[in-house]
Order: sequence, then structure tokens, then C-alpha cells
Amino acid sequence: MLARRIIACLDVRDGHVVKGVNFEGLRNAGDPAALARRYNAEGIDELVILDVTATIEGRRAMAETILDVSRELFIPLAVGGGIRSDRDAGAAIEAGADKVSVNTAALSDPELLTRLAKRYGSQAVVLAIDAKATLTGWTVFARGGRTPTLRDAVDWAREAEARGAGEILLTSIDRDGTKSGFDCALTAAVSLAVSIPVIASGGAGTFEHFKEVFTTGLADAALAASIFHFSEHPVADLKNYLHHNGVAVRLATRAA
Repeated sequence: MLARRIIACLDVRDGHVVKGVNFEGLRNAGDPAALARRYNAEGIDELVILDVTATIEGRRAMAETILDVSRELFIPLAVGGGIRSDRDAGAAIEAGADKVSVNTAALSDPELLTRLAKRYGSQAVVLAIDAKATLTGWTVFARGGRTPTLRDAVDWAREAEARGAGEILLTSIDRDGTKSGFDCALTAAVSLAVSIPVIASGGAGTFEHFKEVFTTGLADAALAASIFHFSEHPVADLKNYLHHNGVAVRLATRAA
């Protein structure tokens, strides 16, 4: 069985890490490079940087922040927020990103996924899907969770895989920042619909939530922010818990 990945997310605004609830009420959570250094030492498997206001404000993800963070890492780094074109993706990768995550731009121009996959390989292309539950399924939202689309999350994931995306970063807007648990129904629906890895995001609060999303939710990876940023749950303790509960992970030791 392939090891499940634990991923830390740095939501960055104006050079600072922030965290909110349901994509709202952002508060300062620290310096991106300092947090990256800590996570690298603690044994996190991957790191994601999302410029949470880049698309809204019409800005590109800040290359300086990417560079500062990448210098601290010996693990894969994905970058999203403001990746609107081939040029933006290239700038992020040149600054030190291993992967680029696209959301709003891919909804407007699905062929962007294909172009990026051809240039950098599917392994470097992540489609971010922000979704809210409806009576019939899950609706995809654009522009940082602010604008509803006519797309269904499961159908969009299938199309993205066909167009060349190598991974899905799936965020439940309903669960974001609530610490009430991942949306396992959403995660399982998408995981069963595609053959590429699915990263579950939104709602992590306890070790049990991670176990649930890996077993019931069928996720390949789980992403969290606030429970790591504020040192509520050490990464090594989480991985040991998962290991002892039958979930394959790369074991880590607590940083000194």
C-alpha cells in the first residue's frame, strides 16, 4: 500500500500566513519561511502555499515568498493562487515550486491544464477544487470560494484528469477551518471517480479525522493548516497514531 501523505498548507496574504473559517475572518498565523522550516524538520510530507487573495486582487503569487520557503525545504512544494497562465506557472516553478495548483484559471480555460501538463508533466499540475454541498452533490466555486459555478465537483475532477491534471486538491468550503472533520462523502466521491491522487482539505481537527478521511474518504493525502500552525498536533504524533491504526505513512520523529 502506498504511504498516505500529510500535507501542511500555508495560506499567505501580503507575505504572512493567515487562517480563517469557511474562507472568511483571516488571522495572522506566522512567517511562511519560519513555518516551512519547522514543518520540514518535523517530518511533514509536502507543503502547499496558497496566495489566498491573489486571484481576487488580480496579483500573481509572490515569487519572493516562494523562494524564501523553498530554501527551507527538502520536500515537495506546491504553489497556488494567482496562477492564471503558462507564464505564471513558469514563474512559480522558476522560484522553487515543484508543482503548481490552478483553480479559477482552469475553470475559465480548461486547456490550461493540458498546456501545463505538456510543458512540465502531469506530476507538476494540481487542480484545486473548492466545493460546497448542495441537495444533489457538490458545486464548484471560483475566486477563493466566492463565486459559484455551474460545475459539479465530481464531473470537473474527471474532466481535469482527462485534460492532464496529475492531482486533485479538494477543499470542502463547508468544513474549512471548522475542525469538525473532513467531508469524507465528497472526498470518496471524487476519489472513486478518478485514478489520480486526491488531497482532502478542510475540517481537520483531530487525529481521528485524518484516519477517517484515509479510510472512509479514500484520500491519498490529507491537508491541514491551523492545527499544525498553532502547534495543536505535532506531525510525528499524528503519523504515529495513523501507523498504529493501520494507515500506511512515512514515519517521522519529533523535531528537537
